[in-house]
Amino acid sequence: MRISGKHIGQIGTKLLPQKNEVTLDGEGLLMMPGLVNSHTHIGDSIAKDIGIDSGVEEKIHPVSGFKQKILKNSDKHHLASFVKNSCISMIRKGITSFIDFREGGSEGINLLKNATLGIPIRPVILGRIEYYQDLRSIKNNTPIPQFHKSSLQNFLLNCDGLGISGPNEFSDSALQYFAKTRKIRAIHSAETEESNKISKKISGKTETQRALLAKPNFLVHMTYASKKDLVLAIKNRASIVVCPRANGSLAEGIPDVDVMLDAGCNIAIGTDNVMINSPDMFREMDYLWKVSMAMKKKRLVQKIYSRWLPQMLQNFWVEKLELFKMVTWQIAYSLKNMQLI
Repeated sequence: MRISGKHIGQIGTKLLPQKNEVTLDGEGLLMMPGLVNSHTHIGDSIAKDIGIDSGVEEKIHPVSGFKQKILKNSDKHHLASFVKNSCISMIRKGITSFIDFREGGSEGINLLKNATLGIPIRPVILGRIEYYQDLRSIKNNTPIPQFHKSSLQNFLLNCDGLGISGPNEFSDSALQYFAKTRKIRAIHSAETEESNKISKKISGKTETQRALLAKPNFLVHMTYASKKDLVLAIKNRASIVVCPRANGSLAEGIPDVDVMLDAGCNIAIGTDNVMINSPDMFREMDYLWKVSMAMKKKRLVQKIYSRWLPQMLQNFWVEKLELFKMVTWQIAYSLKNMQLI
């Protein structure tokens, strides 16, 4: 195989090296597109396995979860060191791009940028303002205060977009304001049964119905999304990023990817919080494939075997390469950024 610049120039069995060409012996290796981890919270790398028996709200709630206390009280140099180690770990597992929900406003964005300097990995940074609304503000449809609007506009100049914690922390007015931003928008939705119940109690709408007010490029989790929610996501051209191992680790169920595929959803895969789940896309594909078949008691899709594939990948190689597309070009296509792979 001959590489010309950033592209594959030629493939053949009789290619010979030309004068001054650099040659690499790839025997026993696998050549593939760089993997894309479509959803991470890499900042909490410092808190791996802390509170392993705790539930979702106690562990990672954006306001009351102990994750937030750890991030606020940890030395910034320590945080950056753990973030850097997670990036190196991802590179070693074939991940060349990751999309991170970055807490901490401008300071958190800069911490991630500095931590990835000199590492051959592409961080897509989705920042957030440290502002959340209570139930009364949501029910009263209170808009975002001007101070926080200004803060939002300022940090968007320094990152790739907006990573919204979820619709249950914001009024319709606030979500609609987020929709006006001109960079990437993403939001958690329907991760747990409880979050769906809270949304219906507050507004009479599903969490996904309200999440779509922000006009996101993609929705994260959708573990408890109904078929109607999936249809709405498609109509609004919102992709879905599932995080199956993280959901499993939190005992919150598994996203029904089979139903999503049947509905026509564009699906990508992420590993979510490093504090509860290692950023490894091969493990993610393997887990999703096996658990999906166990849930349905049938093959997810017909496997295609090839004598050219190592045993590790034979377990993942599926009809139309659906799983492999979920960790490569699906999210790049969704964000209109093929440079991710």
